[in-house]
Amino acid sequence: MKFAQFDETLKALEESINSTFGTENLFLSEALGRYLAVDIVAPWNNPEHETSSMDGYALRYEDQSLGTLKISDFLPAGSYKAGVVKKKECIKTFTGSLMSEGSDTLIPIENVQVDGQNIHIVSPVPKGFSVRLVGENYKKGEVLIKKGTKIGYAQIGVMAELGMVQVEVFVRPKVAVLATGSEILDFGEPKTSPAQIFSSNHVTIQGILQESGCQTQRLKLIKDDKKEIETQLAQALMWNDIVVTTGGVSVGDFDFVKEILGDMEVEYIVDGAFIKPGRHIKIVKIGHKYIFALPGFPYSSSVCAFLYILPLLRKMRAQNFAIPTCKAFIAENYIKRSKYTEFTACNLRFDEGRLVVDLEGKKEGSSAILNNLLDNAMLLKVAPEVKEIKKGEMVEVVLLGLREIKS
Repeated sequence: MKFAQFDETLKALEESINSTFGTENLFLSEALGRYLAVDIVAPWNNPEHETSSMDGYALRYEDQSLGTLKISDFLPAGSYKAGVVKKKECIKTFTGSLMSEGSDTLIPIENVQVDGQNIHIVSPVPKGFSVRLVGENYKKGEVLIKKGTKIGYAQIGVMAELGMVQVEVFVRPKVAVLATGSEILDFGEPKTSPAQIFSSNHVTIQGILQESGCQTQRLKLIKDDKKEIETQLAQALMWNDIVVTTGGVSVGDFDFVKEILGDMEVEYIVDGAFIKPGRHIKIVKIGHKYIFALPGFPYSSSVCAFLYILPLLRKMRAQNFAIPTCKAFIAENYIKRSKYTEFTACNLRFDEGRLVVDLEGKKEGSSAILNNLLDNAMLLKVAPEVKEIKKGEMVEVVLLGLREIKS
């Protein structure tokens, strides 16, 4: 079987996406962590009028040279009147107050001495000091928050500042996770044979999807029974946007998932990839729905989720499809172990102002070593043609989420 190169599989997946998730309106207080379905555009300038950024006295810049000015008015914050500053006069002004007509500068209270109804200039300030110009925050028509942005505290605050009550967001995609294999046990099942293992890939994939904003459904484990897998898969497709299976995609006698997909009327997007781990991955499309058939080993299935499912989720909520990566210097020699594009768990840290990657604590072995993803792991990406990487060379690292980088 000939496997497509990694970049070719990503291109095929991106080109297959011709829709986005549906949308819904939420109150701002309920929108934290959701993804914007529209651009947020400023309906007016902010501020709409020149305002003071400190407590002090609004005056004409050139009048500071007179030394003494008369206090002609008092303008508290929130007052609807702005007043008029005339020659040799000033108006007492507070933080957030409108700057009075005729004034162009705000001198802070600590820069003057007050004597009854007069101020004496002790320390002059530059022209325009402490004056917030019209549109300093944003101008009318400016796109403040782009469609596809994940809503955090700052986005909530800006939308509240605009007087918004509700916001349009993408609905949370519904994703079902189905693990298969006669050797795996679910929560609470007793272990009766050394050949049995407790399944972890289904809950790991569920966790990755939940962190990515999905509404997940973890289905019961299915033994290697073709009819039962077929039935469960069909039911999952009815109620979900995406179905993720783990196991049953290789070349064994009991790898029924690939047989079932072959019997279905589906559009094949990816039928194997020239990567390690995960070369037997299959991605198919039925209407606007997707099935991701991932390998059964937990490290393999997790890596495939980051490489394929997350880009699809980003694209379908108006974000950048591309896998987030960075360049770093490798701190040790690396011998490539396969002919494929490799994705090896690694550590990323700052060292003397540089991003450095190493494999300390990461075990060599099969694609079952899920604990290699502990401790804020990233993925070292190594191209097929590379045989060896020397210490100090620049490498490409796949970022698994926006987590804190060690130093």
